Amino acid sequence: MGLSDIVAGPRNEEGISAAVGVLKQRYGDRLNTGQSMREQHTHTTTYIPGQLPDAVVFPENAGEVKDIVRICADHKVPIIPFGAGTSLEGHLNAPNGGISIDTAHMNRVLKVNQEDLDCVVEPGITREDLNVYLRDTGLFFPIDPGANASIGGMASTRASGTNAVRYGTMKDNVLSMTVITAVGNEITTGTRARKSSAGYDLTRLFVGSEGTLGVITSLTLRLFGIPQSITSGVCPFSSVDDAVNAVIMTIQMGIPVARIELLDAMMMKATNDYAGLDYPETPALFIEFHGTENYAAEQAELFGEIAAEFGGGDFIWASDQEERNKLWKARHDAYWAVLKLRPGAEAIATDVCVPISRLGECISETQKDAAEAGLLAPVVGHVGDGNFHSSLMINRNDPKEVASAEAFIARLNQRALSMEGTCTGEHGIGQGKKTALVNEMGGTLEPMRQIKRALDPDNIMNPGKIFSLS
Repeated sequence: MGLSDIVAGPRNEEGISAAVGVLKQRYGDRLNTGQSMREQHTHTTTYIPGQLPDAVVFPENAGEVKDIVRICADHKVPIIPFGAGTSLEGHLNAPNGGISIDTAHMNRVLKVNQEDLDCVVEPGITREDLNVYLRDTGLFFPIDPGANASIGGMASTRASGTNAVRYGTMKDNVLSMTVITAVGNEITTGTRARKSSAGYDLTRLFVGSEGTLGVITSLTLRLFGIPQSITSGVCPFSSVDDAVNAVIMTIQMGIPVARIELLDAMMMKATNDYAGLDYPETPALFIEFHGTENYAAEQAELFGEIAAEFGGGDFIWASDQEERNKLWKARHDAYWAVLKLRPGAEAIATDVCVPISRLGECISETQKDAAEAGLLAPVVGHVGDGNFHSSLMINRNDPKEVASAEAFIARLNQRALSMEGTCTGEHGIGQGKKTALVNEMGGTLEPMRQIKRALDPDNIMNPGKIFSLS
């Protein structure tokens, strides 16, 4: 999909006006129609042009969400759920206008079940705030997409991140949700049990649905014990292939690495310049091991032996918490770091995921493609599960550069599909990858459309995202 495809849809002017009037009467100052507020609720980190909602409302509990949804349903007005605004594919745009439901005030931890290693939270709490709350319990929530995203948004986009190689993604760590459907009914998708054979797996249906099937009002999450010891380090390599081969052998040998991230040479330069570091500006792996002190040290030693077989250089270890935090902050700031590579340009962050055996080939071909197209496109990847990101630096005001970047992304998506991969490992589809999803799934989209029509007959839940209904 190109920028020319992101067009406004039909608006229900009468319904929108009526719904805004009722919501303003009921919610007063918590209903905002100001231009700047509406602009803030389209996007913050995507290059896709914003399409503004007509109003933003801030509910404080599930009952108010239900009320807001029923008002919108009565008037057939679109609803766009909003978490922290960190999505990257136009998920938050309102092509048909409508109401943005901001869950920022629904940010409470409702219950922690320490013995069962789970908790119940509202959707607006961010992953960092949740882990601060949990710290004294000795537990933590491991999914870390980099941005301080809301838990509801992370579930909606089926987020992943740096810890996924050990702890899985959101689909593996959400046990149940309460959701307000498009007709204003509240449903619960599961229980706190760790497994079930009872009926359809509705939790997995709503995880990754990008707000197109309902509004999440609470989530039951799996938790894990905070490791006794955490060992982190950076290891340079002479090539991307060598780094990826070291990862493959590590996975094959069953070494339980907690995080294993690849930064190519261009990304390492950007990271050094942004964070004031002096790592070698070659492809590098950022590694982390969790466990007891002896266990983590043993696994790190084993990985060091594997890295040496593939020409890995000397490890730069970060043993204390302050140094580890500095290391991983440098990794998480990669999006902002690349902006310094070309001052004045903006980044288009995209991602694909392939079987790990094809990862080195996919990255190498992608780097060659970018060079031939004259594009700056540094790479960072969650290489333990075959996922990587290219961040293209472009001048958004130059139509030729935008077109070149979009053509590059289309080739990248097709390259991943040709290697039996997917067009997105964790960013989701939104508006930006609708065409890529058609290429990936073809006729499989029709059952998805049928589910959408059944649960949202008037197409008011985040319309225009993931796929077209026609």
